[in-house]
Amino acid sequence: MSHLQTLLLDTLLGTKHVDSAALIKLQERSLCVASPGFSVMPSDVRTLVNGFAKNPLQTRREGLYFKEKDYKCVRADEYSLYAKNENTGVVVVKTHLYLLVATYTEGMYPSVCVEATEKLGEYLRKKGS
Repeated sequence: MSHLQTLLLDTLLGTKHVDSAALIKLQERSLCVASPGFSVMPSDVRTLVNGFAKNPLQTRREGLYFKEKDYKCVRADEYSLYAKNENTGVVVVKTHLYLLVATYTEGMYPSVCVEATEKLGEYLRKKGS
């Protein structure tokens, strides 16, 4: 298991409020690592990368289509995208090299998912990743 995958599992899934997580390489627009059973299709990678490429206001207005679901965008800025669909959601944090993706499902606390994902994103940015 790679260092990055261990980070995902320990810091995100370890909270019990993150259902699945992945790191996407920004330059290559490709999946780097993911939690077991979580596959991110190339079309989903494009959607997330484009969510940051657009004007944040436009992303908030349009929402996201991720993993065959429409999500309402509740936050979009230079480093973060938060989107929800009923009782599920996706949190995306941008670092220098990666997009950090975390999902939560019904029964999980979105605030814990957000906090854990943002803290890991901050850690990666400080490390230059």
